Amino acid sequence: MFTHRPGIAIRSALCVALALAASGASAQLARKPSMYEDGRAAGTAAPQELMARPAGTPTPSQAMGNHSSQPFAAALHSQAEFDQFARVYNTGTPLAQPHVIFVIDRQARPAPRLYFINTPRFQLHDRFLREQGLLAGGKEALNRNYRDAGRRFILGTLSWQPQIDGFVYEFWEGDQLTATLLRETEARLQGSFFAPVRFKANSSAQEQVAAGAGIAPVTQSALIGQQRFLPLNPGQAVGRLRLVDDIDQARDLLPSDIVVLRQVPITLPPVAGVVTEQPSTMVSHVNLLARGWGVPNAYVRDASRVLAAHNGQWVQLTVGAKDYQLRAATADERENAIQKSALKRSVAGASIHKDTRTTALQPLAALRAQNRSQCGAKAANLGEVRHAAIAGISVPDGFCVPFGSYTSAMQRFGLAEKMARMQQQPGFDSDAAVRRTALAALRAEIEQMPLDAILTQHLQARWASQLQAAGVFVRSSSSSEDLPGFSGAGLYTTVPNVKGEAALLDAVRKVWASVFNFEAWEARRAAGIAQDAVAMAVLVQKAVDSDASGVMVTRDPLGGTSHSVFIAAKRGIGIRVVEGRRVAEQVLYSRRSRAVQVLSRSAEDTELRLAPGGGVQEVAVAQRQVLTDALVQRLADAGAAIEARFSARTQDIEWAVAGDRILILQSRPFVQSARN
Repeated sequence: MFTHRPGIAIRSALCVALALAASGASAQLARKPSMYEDGRAAGTAAPQELMARPAGTPTPSQAMGNHSSQPFAAALHSQAEFDQFARVYNTGTPLAQPHVIFVIDRQARPAPRLYFINTPRFQLHDRFLREQGLLAGGKEALNRNYRDAGRRFILGTLSWQPQIDGFVYEFWEGDQLTATLLRETEARLQGSFFAPVRFKANSSAQEQVAAGAGIAPVTQSALIGQQRFLPLNPGQAVGRLRLVDDIDQARDLLPSDIVVLRQVPITLPPVAGVVTEQPSTMVSHVNLLARGWGVPNAYVRDASRVLAAHNGQWVQLTVGAKDYQLRAATADERENAIQKSALKRSVAGASIHKDTRTTALQPLAALRAQNRSQCGAKAANLGEVRHAAIAGISVPDGFCVPFGSYTSAMQRFGLAEKMARMQQQPGFDSDAAVRRTALAALRAEIEQMPLDAILTQHLQARWASQLQAAGVFVRSSSSSEDLPGFSGAGLYTTVPNVKGEAALLDAVRKVWASVFNFEAWEARRAAGIAQDAVAMAVLVQKAVDSDASGVMVTRDPLGGTSHSVFIAAKRGIGIRVVEGRRVAEQVLYSRRSRAVQVLSRSAEDTELRLAPGGGVQEVAVAQRQVLTDALVQRLADAGAAIEARFSARTQDIEWAVAGDRILILQSRPFVQSARN
């Protein structure tokens, strides 16, 4: 029977876009930040030192001293002249962005006029235009030059992009360009700038305009794909560096290890730090676990080669918003790290609240957020979303097998005594391999245990009457998920597209047994959660053969841009989206500009669909592109409504699309670090 940890595949595909958010939307999207969009008043940004770009250009201090005193230039004939008018964001980092803003006055006489603006002096197009007496009126007068096809001014930015070793020109992602405006800009710049320059599209709409103009654009996804480093969770840790080819073969990882992973795993036991050499999404289950543990996590290109000399050594890893550092750890740092890893945290354990008095099956329509103590946060939150009756979305029908049913079944099974004997085995507390073997044996026993006749009858009757004996997803909804500092994402098992009475009973037992998945046990152990405090509810939910599915975070996951929505998607049902083995389609949507910025397209050649006889099957992908601008806007609007339902707290939402319907499969608080 095919099982999976829900949410993993789509989640791992997002990293490229979100990772750079730590330094703001501009760095995340490899472009100059806009003070129009983040709400800051003109002139409030701190000046930043200019840095040299191509080999042979002046040093940063030399370049700063060469700033021009002129307000503008009609042409830039050399690198030195570009430096005189340029300003830099993220100086001294891989994200450095030297740039010069420019204006084309299309109504100037006798001919349109190009201004390369002294960017350190003016910073904004608006300020330059008003000081030069070219623009009068209020904000609306300026905004027409982003919106109207017949605008007077074309407002853009010219910047050096080290990822492609060249210059590009670009526009605010909300700029409603036309093919005519784009061709006009290209012609003016090529005749007035010393080097070749290419158009960089900052939204999917701009990519379409470029195609209509016959101009091949540089895209966000192309630039992001060239990044050598992406911060997934900033932080610092001391530990023993371990190069891991296959996480399933690494049976001796310790909480004091910093792992370098060749592949993005579906899940991971607690460790001190994570480095991957494959791009992954900010909302993959592994990254959510790292955030919950409060450990540094980053993508580093060719990490296993770059860091090979440190394999097996104790090091200090620092992941910042703009780069990472790795050095040998001191003896004191090593000793402190060993002592720290031996301590069991209790951040989340005190937050477990479960009510085991109820054993009756609960229809999803009757659940509300407060029912998490009976049915777990996953089921309760879905009940809340369903009850909200948000326009444009639906929640597949289902019912909950509550904590009380699990507790009763485990009492008859003698779980407490079996757990006690298991933990008394020699080496259980000190040897992860012993724990792994013992937990597998306990799971096997639970999966074979007989179910109470009354529960069996009620399960079969509810499945037949409420869900018309249709195929169902049998999903975990434990008491140890979505806790403060502990998400529990990806730790437990879901069985997809279950068909038949016997298969339904087997799936319920399998989900119950996943309380004792090795990774779940280890994660709770590291978090200081008492193992006997955990109970498992089961959500039995009608299966939908979705055309596409994904994960959405209703605000920038690192807090850089509160008005942005992050979405990852793949074709088919959503198992692969959160596993993150291959890159998903990823977009960033701005609620302010309503622009969609494509960060990557899906790399999948196949998709998973429901199999007629149960389970899932792999089929060829007919079309890789998943998201349209219209669908992105619908998802973002749905996310905003769901977020409002949960007291405006940022939500991590799993969604699917079937035909024209948007389905919500999960909504949970986006995990915050336990160290925060």
